[in-house]
This record gives sequence, C-alpha cells and structure tokens, in this order.
Amino acid sequence: MPVGALLDTGPLVAYLYPRDSYHTWAVEQFEAAESPFLTCEAALTEACFLATRNGQAPVRVLQLLESGVVRIGLDIEDEVKRVNALLARYANVPMSLADACLVRMAEMTRLPICTLDNDFTVYRAHSRQALELISPAGFHGLHEP
Repeated sequence: MPVGALLDTGPLVAYLYPRDSYHTWAVEQFEAAESPFLTCEAALTEACFLATRNGQAPVRVLQLLESGVVRIGLDIEDEVKRVNALLARYANVPMSLADACLVRMAEMTRLPICTLDNDFTVYRAHSRQALELISPAGFHGLHEP
C-alpha cells in the first residue's frame, strides 16, 4: 500500500471480521501500510454498527484508533459546506456521509481511498478528477459483510 491512504468502512470491517470474504485482502492492506490510515468519524460509526451486526465488539474498531493504526483526518465542522455540496451533487447515488467525507479528504490530501465500495468509481474530486482507489483485484460492486 502506498504511504498514506484513506480508509473506508468496508476494508476496516473486513480486517476485523475473519469470516468476511475480503478479510485476507484487508489484512494484507493493513500489514503493508507504512503509516496510519486516515478516516472519518462517519466511517468509524458505520464500522461500529457493522461490527455489532456481525457479532463483533465495536470496541475493536475504536482500539485501532486508540493504537494509532487509524487516525481521524477530517474535522466535519471545518468542511461542512464542501461535504454538503458533495452530498447534494451525488444524491442520486446516494452518497453516504462517510463517502462524502472521504471524497473531501481525497480532495484535500490527494491520497488514495482503500475501499470495497464501487460508488467511489462514480465520485470525482473537485467535480472532475477520478479518485485513486485501492480495491481488491476484480472487485466490481458494493460490499457489505
């Protein structure tokens, strides 16, 4: 994985959930990471919800934050106008708050997004630039564990 990457919910949940079909791939991404992943609070909220739904303890998600493996890379209060503009632009997808925050973070940092969500192939940074993605080979769809 390149130094510095943004982390979406799917790979985070897959990393923590051994029965997820992308678990091995997610473990490889975490092992290859040379610096902390950046994410947003909305992605952590989604991951906690999905962890609970999968019978996992949501504290495992926050332990990654506490250990420094994952860091928060966006203050939503500072970026609310741009995040709202992204949500409005992609309302037909529809775009989640976590996705909007990650797209905004990509605009700000130019880092790739590690994801299992095919919607990121539709989203654009600054309205026209394709996002750089880190996804499993052959992955072509929205993923929920």
